[in-house]
Amino acid sequence: MDFNKIAKEVLDIEANELKIASDNISTFDIEKAINLIYDCKGKVIVTGVGKSGLIGAKIAATLASTGTSSFFLHPTEAMHGDLGMIGKDDIVLGISYSGESEELIQLLPHIKRFDIPLIAMAKNIESTLGKYSDIFIDISVTKEACPLDTAPTSSTTLTLAMGDVLAVCLMKKRDFQKEDFASFHPGGSLGKKLFIKVDDLLKKDNLPIVSRETKIKDAIVTMSEGRLGNVLVVDENKHLHSVLSDGDLRRALMSENFSIENSVETISTKNPKTINNKNLLASDALKIVENYKIQLLIITNENNEIIGVLHIHDLIEAGIK
Repeated sequence: MDFNKIAKEVLDIEANELKIASDNISTFDIEKAINLIYDCKGKVIVTGVGKSGLIGAKIAATLASTGTSSFFLHPTEAMHGDLGMIGKDDIVLGISYSGESEELIQLLPHIKRFDIPLIAMAKNIESTLGKYSDIFIDISVTKEACPLDTAPTSSTTLTLAMGDVLAVCLMKKRDFQKEDFASFHPGGSLGKKLFIKVDDLLKKDNLPIVSRETKIKDAIVTMSEGRLGNVLVVDENKHLHSVLSDGDLRRALMSENFSIENSVETISTKNPKTINNKNLLASDALKIVENYKIQLLIITNENNEIIGVLHIHDLIEAGIK
């Protein structure tokens, strides 16, 4: 059995149904649905059963994460007390491919009783769901990808895509930006990239700091205790003078004139890379670390006094990319 051939057939069938819908998009009530949701003062309540319910839950999640207040409500739960979750300013998006799902149909008279607008997704506007609807979005397909042409495959793909259409159109209408998306996903990679600042990750206490005159042997002890692989060297005014890395130390060991009795300033790196903006985004700090190929970024104030340090490991552990 050639599974690659079968896989291609499935994808081709579903892609073709999406193409048909795309070609006929002007006949759908998409614009009406967008304007209704955009003007809604309440929430979008998505409802459906079976496969339509699963797709509906994803549509509700997508809407909610892209700026449209929304949640999924199972029709059966609504009929047993959760109907009160639907407010007078809300909109209901009902999904049923046949338009005749019994659990959903039982809910429709109660939705209309409260005069709540209903957007329907079904294959036939003459279905019960279609007749109850104020706005109808056609999700009919000519062929399911299922070899029996029965299991919801192409139709669920199209329904999911139509949900994405609503979400993306609303994002465009609201001028929804990356910062807005991140605010709904503070724990995601984009949220971390746009919200976590250097100051949130900064190491400020018990820093491995020594004076210029400190002997190398003592600086090595401080480096070991500091666990940063570096020692910060300051002058008599507590201003940053240089930094001694473990790399500097290894290179110095190769010199014939090396002595652990020498002062640390003789082998430390002068003018190390620093920033004086602790409110810089951590993602931008990571770019600096990568561009300069350093492990430790030192944060100073306007007087070149050390505020704290940011190690590349701290950035990685925080999930900054």
